[in-house]
Amino acid sequence: MEIKRPFSETEWLNTPEPVRQYIEMLEQSISRLATALAELKGRTDKLEERVNRNSRNSNQPPSSDPPFKKQGREKKKAKKKRGGQKGHPGHRQQLLEPTKVINVKPTECDCGNDEFKNMKAFYTHQQIELPEIALDVAHHVLHKGCCTQCGKIVSAKLPADQLFGYGPRMSALIAELSGMQGTSRQGVRQFLNSVFGALISTGAIQKVIDRVSEAALPVYEKIGQTARSEKVGYIDETSWFKAGIIHWLWVMATSSVAFYLVHSNRSREAFNELIRHWEGILVSDNFRVYQNWVEKRQLCLAHFIRKARALSESADAHVSSFGVQMLIQLQLLCHFAKAPPSARKWKNFYKRFLLLLMTHDEEQNEAGLLARSLASEMDSLWVFLDEHGVEPTNNRAERALRFGVIWRKRCFGCQSDKGARWVERILSLKETCRLKGKASFPVLVDLVQAYFKEQQPDLAWIG
Repeated sequence: MEIKRPFSETEWLNTPEPVRQYIEMLEQSISRLATALAELKGRTDKLEERVNRNSRNSNQPPSSDPPFKKQGREKKKAKKKRGGQKGHPGHRQQLLEPTKVINVKPTECDCGNDEFKNMKAFYTHQQIELPEIALDVAHHVLHKGCCTQCGKIVSAKLPADQLFGYGPRMSALIAELSGMQGTSRQGVRQFLNSVFGALISTGAIQKVIDRVSEAALPVYEKIGQTARSEKVGYIDETSWFKAGIIHWLWVMATSSVAFYLVHSNRSREAFNELIRHWEGILVSDNFRVYQNWVEKRQLCLAHFIRKARALSESADAHVSSFGVQMLIQLQLLCHFAKAPPSARKWKNFYKRFLLLLMTHDEEQNEAGLLARSLASEMDSLWVFLDEHGVEPTNNRAERALRFGVIWRKRCFGCQSDKGARWVERILSLKETCRLKGKASFPVLVDLVQAYFKEQQPDLAWIG
């Protein structure tokens, strides 16, 4: 920091030497203090920025937002009442196929008469109840006997589909609880004991899960083939742990399936293993692995919107102004996915967007950094306007990873390669069933039945 003295050079030379030395010492002290103050201000600004981060202005998950401080989410006082609004399509309880029908007829009128005519049904009241649950336990008593011709002792053998101690439906239920619902082995054990009165060890539960994982392999491979044949792929990754060592859970989601992969790296090697020979349109964030994609790529606009929102909350008025303007433009661009712009509207938007980037791309601050990042990826910002089936955000992949993130937080990952394969297969099956609107439990039952009979499972439903 340069300090300007309030006197001329002649006056300075006529000043006694001790006074000049003292003034110079004070000037140096002021300069050091000013430099330290600037450094502290910079650190304070960065700390305040970190404290103010949330899921709306950064890549932090919504679960990290403190419950007592939902920033920017204060809702205006609603003019309408809560609940379904007028004109909203209703969602009533669906009538299931009845196991029995009980006709309820009027018994007596208010006038005292108990005879009626023109009787007809006017309403069906549905009552759903579970039957008394009893396990179907079969004891296969194997015998052996002596051959009457050669004298050899011959022992009976079980059929292939009866070799295992737990049948297809019980095995599928254990897999449903453990994989589809993310319940711990101990939780599954307690559930089976409470509901069925079945005392099963956690070791036996693990063996069942291992069998179901093997049974799900053909479905997992088919889901991978289907994902790699789609035109558009939404790809993302999140951290995972194997035996306490960080790995990565990758997903390739499409409009019909979701394919998962647990890999030790967050690198191009893992990305290539996920996609194999796929050459479609990639929808992703701006992670460096995706930046060299040679085919068409749609950048996730939601990531840039969060960055722009963070800049709009900056203490620097200039940076904040850029953030506000860029936030408006990016949100408008996202809106074009639902309401495609006319030629004139697009031309006006394009001019405003370019002008905003050009006026800030040389600045050495957060605004300049975002402007340069957007300018370098111009061709990947609005592919969704030209290509049918492409969305402006990567929310499809992020939604597909959400259950995996929750599962990781609850169980801290897996312990072995075998566990990693189980996670890949059951997550692929779970999310694909959801996308297909298909119940997962019957699928698991069919898979285990085919595995026990050493047959190929039905894969036609995958596509």
